[in-house]
Amino acid sequence: MHQVFRITLDDALPILAAARAKAEEIGVKQTICVCDDGGNVIALHRLPGARLTGVEISIAKAFTAAGHERATHLFNEPPNGPALPGNEAFGISHMLPGKFAIFVGGFPIVHEGQIVGAVGVSGGNGEQDKAVGAAALQAFAEYVAQDPALV
Repeated sequence: MHQVFRITLDDALPILAAARAKAEEIGVKQTICVCDDGGNVIALHRLPGARLTGVEISIAKAFTAAGHERATHLFNEPPNGPALPGNEAFGISHMLPGKFAIFVGGFPIVHEGQIVGAVGVSGGNGEQDKAVGAAALQAFAEYVAQDPALV
């Protein structure tokens, strides 16, 4: 048997705070979703003025990153993508319509080699979503470094 770590709402709050701070720093109205390892939403924050569609998109990005244990933009690169007939990403996106995101903005959250959740970011261009996602992951790493038993 092995120990299973799970992200909680308390763990998600510093992630959301850092992502929001980065989004505000770069001037992008983002929606940020944090989910657990099963792709279930733990926390979601839509910044004032963020697009309405960002809610569902950020959820799909987080779900995909958690469920497939990789960043969503990797589904646009070989061997999994691009999302064209005959490639993995194409088939999965049709099996999970509306839930599987194949573009930038979904990032798995890893603790001691385990996927404990994911963050989904929507509202900016690819580079902006990556910057906000990186800030979110860095915040989680710093949070856990304070006390690894937190997760």
